[in-house]
This record gives sequence, C-alpha cells and structure tokens, in this order.
Amino acid sequence: MTGANPEIANTIVAGGIATNYHDAGQGEPVLFIHGSGPGVSAWANWRLVIPVLSQKFRVLAPDMVGFGFSERPAGGKYDVETWVAQAVGLLDALGVKKAHVVGNSFGGAIALALAVCHSERVGRLVLMGSVGVPFPITPGLDAVWGYEPSFESMRSLLDIFAYDRALVNDELAELRYRASIRPGFQESFSAMFPAPRQRWVDAMASKEADIRALPHETLIIHGRDDKVIPLANSLTLLDWIDRSQLHVFARCGHWVQIEHAARFARLVGDFLGEGA
Repeated sequence: MTGANPEIANTIVAGGIATNYHDAGQGEPVLFIHGSGPGVSAWANWRLVIPVLSQKFRVLAPDMVGFGFSERPAGGKYDVETWVAQAVGLLDALGVKKAHVVGNSFGGAIALALAVCHSERVGRLVLMGSVGVPFPITPGLDAVWGYEPSFESMRSLLDIFAYDRALVNDELAELRYRASIRPGFQESFSAMFPAPRQRWVDAMASKEADIRALPHETLIIHGRDDKVIPLANSLTLLDWIDRSQLHVFARCGHWVQIEHAARFARLVGDFLGEGA
C-alpha cells in the first residue's frame, strides 16, 4: 500500500487507463470486479474478503474506470466494452493468461461480458447480486444510480443496501458520503447512468444465447432480501448457465460480501479451489 489511504494501492495502465488495483497473495489469480455505488472503490467493496482469500489465491481487485482512484479520462466512454477492455488490459499488463472472475452487481455484468467475449481468459465465474440479464429497474437501483450527494441521501442508500440495521449508522454514512464527493467522483458517477435509467440496465445485459453458451463452472450468490437487484436475476442465471449453482443468503441485502463476509469468503474460496 502507498500513503495512508488503504483504497490506493498499485497503478498500471490497463486498456489505456491508468488503473488503481490491489494485488494480494499468491496462487491462482482471481479478478474481483466491484459494484457501482456512489464513491465506491475496489477496496470499499472487497476489504473484508481480500485478506482471507489472498491466503489461497492471488487477488486482483481494480478500480474500474470512472470509479475509485483509477484515471478518469476527459471525454471517456463509460460502457461495458470499455470496462471489459480495462479488465482484459489489466490481465495482459500483469502477464495473467487466465483468471477466475468474481463480479458484484454492476461487476457481475462486466464479468459475464468478459466471459462471453474472452471465454479462454476466464476460469471459474462467481456472480453476486448480478446485473447482466434483462430486468425492470428496481426503485432501489434507480435510487443508487440517481444519487445526489448529501449525508441524508447516503444514509437512505445504506438502508437500501443492507438488511442488517447494525451495519448502518451515521458514522458509515458520513464516511461513504465523504468518499462520494472526492474530486471527480460524483462527476463521473452522475455521467454514467443518467435518467431514464432502464436503458443502462438494458445496455449492460448480455444476450441470452451467449449466456446459455458459457462453458464455465459458475457460482451464483444473492441476498434474499436484496432491494437493489432482484433475486429473480440469479434464478434467470441459474436457468441459463448450464454449469451453475445458486446460493441464497437469508436475512441479507445487496451486501453479501459485507453482511456475511466470512461465509462469503469460505463459499467462494471452496468453489474456486475445486478448479485447482
């Protein structure tokens, strides 16, 4: 790590983007792709599971362009093709020929598209609360993508994200609000998903035939009480992906990797370890 902020780690050019990424542990490489909340970063998403999973695997967790501490090029395009190119570019820059891929929410759509377009680069696939299939946008997702910075707005978003009320407090809301107003953060975030937002759900969906053709062993994870991405998405993925299994966490919202961090890390670690 460099400096006092644990969110900032290493920098490498990936797909033409100066990318902030975490690189922890040894073993089979696993690419973690974060979700799309305001002020999000790879570290904010995966901080509880990186220390555990890096004991068995080489964990690679980049800030996708437009998020966190990666470059925000002037006039840059925020779309699935750009994010997939960045992900592949990171593997190329690090000399990684093949990696398991774990995608959270928005990151699930990128992981799916990566597996569709670059099947040979993906080992096993983990999709958590995933976008990437067609669905009517939920009020929760509309609120997340339509976030306008304020402490009150962030506090209400946290109520949407988490089932466990013990996780949601003013201190966390203040921390995440401050993260969302760092220079450039809200500008890029608001440019990604302007209203009407159903079109961005549609734009991030892979074709059904392409998903059905995926050969990868796939673990699908969802919180039963998710208010952001409907559980029906994961049931669709279970139906469409031949080599898939679904694990649903009760009493859990959109933050499986935070609300059930130890169980999530154990489940993912065991699944990825089967492919060794």
